[in-house]
Order: sequence, then structure tokens, then C-alpha cells
Amino acid sequence: MSTKIRWTPCSRDGDRGGRWGRRTLTLYLKNAYRVLLTRARQGMVIVVPPGDPEDPTRAPAFYDPIFEYMSEIGIPTLVDP
Repeated sequence: MSTKIRWTPCSRDGDRGGRWGRRTLTLYLKNAYRVLLTRARQGMVIVVPPGDPEDPTRAPAFYDPIFEYMSEIGIPTLVDP
């Protein structure tokens, strides 16, 4: 039986380190995202959480420029209904 993924979620939140060495983590993430990107059949949703100055794990200086860049290059923004 073949399972097809119609939409692929993609989130960078929480992928910033831990116990893994930088090179190992980079290689792991590169392969993980490659697998996700090649499995989507209909499209992909990239989740970039809003920066939150109250939350040290979601610094606006890190997340806001990513969102702005993606908007500038033409990636459409999904809006809550």
C-alpha cells in the first residue's frame, strides 16, 4: 500500500541545537527537509511562528526577518478564517 502526502507541513521551530553537534544537526535537518519536500503531492505549508518578546525561544529578531523575507519573495500568507 502506498501512502501519498498531499500537503507537507514544514516548521523550523525547535530545530536549533540541543545535544547534537552542529554538523550532525545540519546534515540531519537537511535530509529531513529533503524527504518532506519530495513527498508532497499538492503543496507545502511553511510555518513561521510570530516572534514573541516574552518567549526566549521565539525571539522576534530571529523569526520576523524570516517571515518578511518569505513574503518579499512572493510566498503567499495563509490567513486564519
